[in-house]
Amino acid sequence: MILAAGLGTRLRPLTNDRPKALVEVAGRTLLEITLGRLRTFGVSEVIVNVHHHADQIAEYLKAKKNFGMRVEVSREDVLLDTGGGLKKAGWFFLEDSIREEPFLLHNVDVISTIDLDRMVQSHKQRQVLATLAVQERETSRYLLFDEQLQLCGRRAGRDQKQEIVRPSPRTQALAFSGIHVISPRLLGKMTEEGVFSIITSYLRLAGQGESIVAFRADEYYWRDLGKPADLQQAAQDLEQKVL
Repeated sequence: MILAAGLGTRLRPLTNDRPKALVEVAGRTLLEITLGRLRTFGVSEVIVNVHHHADQIAEYLKAKKNFGMRVEVSREDVLLDTGGGLKKAGWFFLEDSIREEPFLLHNVDVISTIDLDRMVQSHKQRQVLATLAVQERETSRYLLFDEQLQLCGRRAGRDQKQEIVRPSPRTQALAFSGIHVISPRLLGKMTEEGVFSIITSYLRLAGQGESIVAFRADEYYWRDLGKPADLQQAAQDLEQKVL
């Protein structure tokens, strides 16, 4: 699933007349870049949630013949946030009895070289509910993990107040990358309703003993494309083949 419903307020004025998914980096839209990355790792079926200028995304996909993939669109009349958006689109991952395989959840406004195959294999080997790609870098919102890389809390806000859901003698604060590998079992455990962040579900479930774990992605390139300056830097990185 590609999360593409956001308003893209930090990218204004670029998003005044288009969704952030259709903002371009070096002549390619963020949606095309993300779909291309997923296809490289063998993904052939994708659902994209949409809200801001939703019709533009639907028309773009139709014009591009879905880039040769099966692409469904999940329209949100009200922005549902990451958790609510996934819950609404959950039917896509439960269509038939063989869908026991984990799936990827990927923000449309992040670009990276993270090895998604390695991430999926790590997820399967540990037999966990969700695996989150994280890095050691500065951010305003950290997730806290214990020495086994199990999620145990978060730290956010100006005062960096901590919320601990799974007590641990030592924790490490890591920055989440906006890329998840998720077991379909999670969908039945999301009791939250309406508009909610998936992090809220993760923290509640971690507090109940479920395994939500980190995948250390420090060695890989990663950039959040939230601001025009980030787009310019990503374009330069593409030119220089850093990415």
